[in-house]
Parts: sequence; structure tokens; C-alpha cells
Amino acid sequence: MPTLLLLEAMGNTGEYVLDAARDLGVEVIVVTHEDVFEEWYSPTLQAKIRNHAKLVFTDFSDSEGALRQLAELARAEHVDGVVACWEFLTPLVARLTADLGLPGNDPSRALSCRNKRIMARAFTEHGIPAPLTLAARTVEEAFARVEAAGLTYPIVVKPSEQSGSWGVSVVRSDEELATAFALAQSHLFQMPHGIPLDAHVVVQEYVGGVEFSIETVVADGVATPLVPYDKFTTDGAKRAEFGHTVPAELEDASVRILQEAAVAAARALGITDGVAHTELKLLPDGTTRIIELGARLPGDHVVALMRQARGIDEAKVYVQIALGLAPDLTPTADTAAGIRFLVPPRGGVLRSVSGIGESAAVARSSLTVRPGGQVRAPGDNDARVGYVIVHADTAAEVNRAAAEAIANVTIEVD
Repeated sequence: MPTLLLLEAMGNTGEYVLDAARDLGVEVIVVTHEDVFEEWYSPTLQAKIRNHAKLVFTDFSDSEGALRQLAELARAEHVDGVVACWEFLTPLVARLTADLGLPGNDPSRALSCRNKRIMARAFTEHGIPAPLTLAARTVEEAFARVEAAGLTYPIVVKPSEQSGSWGVSVVRSDEELATAFALAQSHLFQMPHGIPLDAHVVVQEYVGGVEFSIETVVADGVATPLVPYDKFTTDGAKRAEFGHTVPAELEDASVRILQEAAVAAARALGITDGVAHTELKLLPDGTTRIIELGARLPGDHVVALMRQARGIDEAKVYVQIALGLAPDLTPTADTAAGIRFLVPPRGGVLRSVSGIGESAAVARSSLTVRPGGQVRAPGDNDARVGYVIVHADTAAEVNRAAAEAIANVTIEVD
């Protein structure tokens, strides 16, 4: 039986990978920290791991120590593949697979898939169309670099290393830039593991157009892009994601443009074995700008959406590639699916959520925060309190059904 080492199963992709491995007859060793497992894992995920996997603890804040420990573990357990379900560990996976001689991405370029400052430099070096990007350690340095580059407002300010739209701001004045810079630099350790993060703040030109996401599957250097899908975000200073629809409503020519751009970006960042999740914009003139890329599965339950809409199980593909197997990319469906997230009107204590799942088109719904729990003010992806998933024959039908479903929901906060 093949053995898969899974670094950090926390998050919604962890369960998908565990299920895919079980279906493929693969033994799984989950690696996390003891406190994280006890305090951050849901009871469902804990039970799944205890029933179907082995559990090992390590300290991911000490990357060199973790690398040594996991290399020894992998050799002792005859591990056949390594994956991460938490994107902050993807550089560690690349180093570990290179050390073990297993399928994986280029370790010398793996950090460029996590660090937006280094990513922007790699895009420039490889001629990948992306927003003009500056980086600074202090707000004074940021003002000077913005002026020297001739950037005009609005501009985008974000941390070099974060996720979930955390700390991302669209700013329109010097005062807003100073405030956004302080926010982007306010958390320099990624919880819950305490991994140290780059203190540089990234400042980018604002790019118009329409934003999409797309996954590129790469096996032994051969890249296959999947269908692009809609990525819906809030307007204003904060651009939190509130939903996705698979596939996007696009002409065939636009689909090809996005797919070609995503493949080029994956190659530039050294993706040779795995899945690259790319976020990019399509401009009115038909050109693209790559916003960012992660060497990971998509979050936000897109794995479930893709499986429903196209019959492609990205989690299974992820496991197959890690084990050196040919991934199954044959579409077996031609429908559409979407997810919309429920966000409270303000921060506070969640009192109630009503109307969720009342629309006939809703296939699945869930609350991720229970009444009585603390909720964040809208602004990033951590403010969500639940979601609804809808299925339909076409993307247009999904979008209409999702709008109806969300309109029926009332969220009360004290």
C-alpha cells in the first residue's frame, strides 16, 4: 500500500485529500502540532484522522528541525509522496521531496509560490504579465518607491506572506497608504504554528478588468490547465472573496487566454509536479495580469465545485501526482456549481442565522460559526460564518440561484 505524508490537514482541503487517499487505497500520515490538532481541528476531522490515518507531531516554526525530523520519518515509513494542505508549508514540501527523491516542485523557486515579493521578481524575470510591484520595510520607504515608480492612486497594499485576503487594501490617498501599510505589517508570525513571515510590505499598481481563478495540473513537467472559474470579491478598500462559480461564463478564446497565462506562470515559478492555483485578471483588451499563484489545491470548497461541475477530483489528482501516478483529468460532467459565503454585517457575537438553505437550488449549506460565537467585521475571509453551495446546468443558472439563496439569509449580530 502506498504511503502519503500530509503536512497539516487543517482547512477544508484536508478532508478532501484524506477522502481521496482512502478511495485510492493510500495510507496517510498526517503531520501537525499537538496543540493545533487539539484546539484547531474540527471534531469531524479529528475523527477521520484517528480512524483512517496515522498522526505525527512536529514544530513547523522550526523549518530546519521539521525538515530533518520529517525526512527521517519518511525514510523509516517508506513514504511514497508528500503534500501540504496548508500553503505556508509548500516550500517545506518542495525541499522534503527533493531530499527524498520524490515528485515535487523546484525547491530553489518554491518560496516564490508563497512570498509575493519574490513572486513578483520571478514574474518579471520570466516575462509574465503582472502588476508593477514594489516592496518596502517602512512606510517612508514605501512613499519614496511609489513616487520614484510614478505609481498613482488607487494602489494595492498587501503583506508579502499572508493568505485569505488578510491585510489586503486598495488605497486612494497617502493617509490610506500609511494605515494600510501598518495593517499589512501588523502580524509577522502565521498562526497557529508561529511561522515567521517576511516583514516587507508589497505595493502594487491597481489592475482593472475581471478576476478569475484557475488550476493548472502539472505531472512530470507536463502542464494541463483546468477550466477558469469566477472569483467574486467585495468592492471598496477591502477585497474579501464572497464566492466562486465553476466554470466562468467565457468565450472559448478568453478561456484559452487565461489557460495559457496560468501555464506560463506555473512554469515561471518552478511547478513541475502538483497543482498550481492561479488568480488572474482578464483586461478589456484581451490581455491578462497574473495576481498571484500558490502551489496548492484551491480552498473555499472549490474541490467540491469542480468535482460536481466537471467530474474532476482535484484532491485525487493531487494525491496521484505526489505518488508519481498519472492523474485522472477526464471530465465526466458538463454542468455548473457555485459557493457563496455568509458574512455578518459587523463584528460581535453571532446571535442567529436564518433562511440558510431555503432555496430549492441549494445542494449543501453549513454554518462555520455557531450562535454565541465571536465573529469578525467584514474585511477578509476570516469574517465568514457559513456558506451555501448550489448546483445547476449552467453558470448563469448557478449565479441566479446563488443570488436568490443569499437574499433569503438574515444574519443577526449583537
